[in-house]
Amino acid sequence: MTSLLTTLGLRASLDSRTPNHAPAFLGFHFIYAYGILSSRTLKQWYGIDHQASPREDLAKYGEAAVREGKLTRKQLDMLKRNESAHANSVENFPLLVAAVLFASHAAVPAQKINAASFSYTIARIGYGAVYILVDHPKWSHLRGLMWWWGNVSCLYLLWKAGQLLV
Repeated sequence: MTSLLTTLGLRASLDSRTPNHAPAFLGFHFIYAYGILSSRTLKQWYGIDHQASPREDLAKYGEAAVREGKLTRKQLDMLKRNESAHANSVENFPLLVAAVLFASHAAVPAQKINAASFSYTIARIGYGAVYILVDHPKWSHLRGLMWWWGNVSCLYLLWKAGQLLV
């Protein structure tokens, strides 16, 4: 079994074959984007989730929930940021899919794919946390840095794939 450092290409491997963990990263990010970052759980917790049209919950019922005392203004704003983080993660998922598929097809070394995918994972988790939890305008700029960090990880894989595809 290879260590995490070997898998990421940070330590030499005694075995010349390092497994490509791209499928695991893709599976994680699908669940993360479509499930973990979904605001449905929090909306259910606060009692403002409506199965008939959940995408409109905050627009239709958010202000009323604040007036009725079900939510504070800060909680409603956090739920709105949660929905935005969810939408952005869903929108960004195809870039990761394309990057790891091209890199795998082009036979980019598994260590590079694993390291870039791990980097993307850290960036996207940080992005989600900053987007949802940070409401101060100055500190919210960290979100942009996290977004670029994740995208650069994918662009790196596309660049490495492009070098190998002839």
